[in-house]
Parts: sequence; structure tokens; C-alpha cells
Amino acid sequence: MSRLTKQEKSWVFYDWANSAYSILITTAIFPLYFKAAADGAGLAGSTSTAYLGYANSFGTLLVSICAPILGTIGDFRGLKKRLFTFFVILGIAFTALLAVVPSNQWLILLICYVITVIGFGGANIFYDAFLVDVTSEERMNKISARGFAMGYIGSTIPFIIGIALILLSQQEILPLSVTVATQIAFAITAIWWGTFTIPMLKNVQQVYYVERVANPVSISFKKVLQTLKRIKAYRPLFLFLIAYFFYIDGVHTIITMSTAYGTDLGISSTNLLIILFATQVIAAPFAILYGKLADKFTGKRMLLVGIFIYIIICIYAYFMKTTLDFWILAMLVGSSQGGIQALSRSYFAKLVPKENANEFFGFYNIFYKFASILGPALVGFTAQITGNTNAGVFSLVILFILGGAVLMRVPETTDKIQAFPK
Repeated sequence: MSRLTKQEKSWVFYDWANSAYSILITTAIFPLYFKAAADGAGLAGSTSTAYLGYANSFGTLLVSICAPILGTIGDFRGLKKRLFTFFVILGIAFTALLAVVPSNQWLILLICYVITVIGFGGANIFYDAFLVDVTSEERMNKISARGFAMGYIGSTIPFIIGIALILLSQQEILPLSVTVATQIAFAITAIWWGTFTIPMLKNVQQVYYVERVANPVSISFKKVLQTLKRIKAYRPLFLFLIAYFFYIDGVHTIITMSTAYGTDLGISSTNLLIILFATQVIAAPFAILYGKLADKFTGKRMLLVGIFIYIIICIYAYFMKTTLDFWILAMLVGSSQGGIQALSRSYFAKLVPKENANEFFGFYNIFYKFASILGPALVGFTAQITGNTNAGVFSLVILFILGGAVLMRVPETTDKIQAFPK
């Protein structure tokens, strides 16, 4: 970190900041807390699960649909930072509210959660696009990878504290109820997110922009429509987004459904949490390694290496039988998940015109969000007709092969598409 500029460090630390939300709120704690609150209110388990699913879908869909418009508005001078700040404050404020809403108010909890999803997702549109403002093209692989690595490391600290509070309260070692311990974990997440966002707010500024116009919202709608009409003309960008859609769908599916695989193998929830923690730890140095190797061998080649490793993961999963097998699989995932995500972000950033980066990262965000639909459906369908979860995981090979095949057709040059006329 000592070799990074102040702007690069500040940008990287936002990954450190918001990753606490990713693991504590969306993955580890809130789903269990909400299920308990809904159960206490008399809702059937299937009903509360459905409501949580609807909430996630609504928040994600809303951000995804609005992403190109928000991004295009953010391209105007002085607006990127304002929009980033708005969504960050929105996400942090409602994460903090989760800590004070009574546990028997399941509907209010769910509404607050949806708003945190919107705040988190909206801020990430502009955070990713700020990559073009904080560093040079030659350093984008390194800085993007460092961000993911810091995110993995940073998320483990509040994760350990939050889980420890809950487990110790369950064992009555701490004089706290599980509800209070969980609420403290929510507060820790909000404080962590807010504290480490300060450097980003203080030191990172919009460098590339288009000049403000009288009606930025209406102009943004027109610009997005123009981009959609012309996007096929941007062959490298268009092909990359198609490749990204397929392979990142496979990556997301393996991450989000990993606990289901482990449960089907008979692995206890405690062991699953330990494995999740270990995967986060190992992902950090490998993300940095991918960034360094990309500078030597090109980002495209390292993305293909990551895709190849995921193909091996899918094949290995077909023969998975024991807890040791699951550990090996988790370590393989940890070796590549950060690298493939980091290099995808930096590779895309090199393709787009800097003054229109927000708009294009809006489209990137759509592909990122919607690449969570095909994979789970493919796994579920295959597992159902074969009666074998391992076969479901193996079916993801199709997505990685398709993604790799399309990525190989992306021209080696990373020359930018032409900037839009003003």
C-alpha cells in the first residue's frame, strides 16, 4: 500500500469498507435474523424465504435498470461524487437502522434491507467507474486487484467480531441476547462501512467528465438510447460484455450456492462458516497475484486462466464426496474468484472512454447483476433431473466454456472506443 498514491489508497479502502456489508448483511447474518423475526411473527418459513427473495430481487433489479441512466448523469461534471455520496449515505444509514428496528417488526426490517441493497448497489456503479479517475491505465490491473484483496481482508475483521458476538451470546458466555448481539453486529457493519469510506470522500475527485447541460436527466436518457443503438459497433466492448455475462454467472453461482453444496455433503454450519472465512483469506493474496501476472501476460490471458481454473473446479465438484473435497474446492475457488472479478473490472475500464466511464459501467453493472439468473437455474434444473447436486455444479462448465470462447474472440488491442460527441 505504501507504493500507492493517496487517491489510489483512498479508492482501494472503499473496497475494505463496503465488503463488511457484503458478507455480514447480505450473506451471513441478516437472512438468519430476518427468518427468526418472521418466524416469531407467525410467518411460515417458505413465506419468509419468498419475501426475502423478492426483496433481494426488487432492490437488485431497480439498481440494474437505473444503472445506465445514473451512470450517464454521473458523467457530467461534479455529479459523480455527489451521486456516489448519496448512495453511500443511504446504504450506511439504513444499515444502522437495522440495529434499532425492533426484531418483531419484520416488515420494517425488510424495507430497510431493500434500501441498503439499493444504496450498496448504487454506490458501486460510481465506485467502479472512479477507477479511471484515480490511476493510469498501466496501473489499473494492480489497483483493481488490490481493491478486491483489501475487500477480502477487510471483510474478515467485522465478520469475526460479529459472528463471535452471536456465538458467545448463544452459549450465554456474554450477558447479551442473540437479538442484541446481532443488532450490535449491524451497527459494527455501518460504522466500519462509514469510517473507511471517509478517505474516498475526502481524496478522490472526478477527473474525467463531460460538461454540465441544462437538463442532465433527459439528456442522459437520450444518450443511453444512442449507446444502445451503437453498442454493436463497439466490437471489443460488445464481445467482452457477452463473455463476461457467461463466465461471471458461473462465478456468482458457485459463490452464492456454496453453502447448499456443503449442506448436501453433510458439512455442519460451523464448518461451513470456517471454510467461508478461509476462502476469504486465501482470496486476498491471489487477487494481488492475478493483478501482477496480468501486467506481465495481459489481463485477457489471466482472465482465460481464471476461467480454466473454474472449469477444473466444476469437474472436480462432480466427484466431490467428503469434507476434504469441499475444502479443496473452496481453496480453488479462493485462488481465482477475486482475480477474475478484479481483472474484469480493470479490463473493461481500459476499453471505455474515460469521460463516459460512468455510463458504460452502468451497462457493466447490468451484466453483473443479471449474470445471477442463468447459473442457479441451470444448477437447479440439472440437479433436479439427475437427483445429484454434484451434477448440477458440473453443468456450470457450459457457462465457463461459452465465456472463454467469446473472450478469445475479443481483439487483443484494448484501444478505447471513440468518445461520444459533445
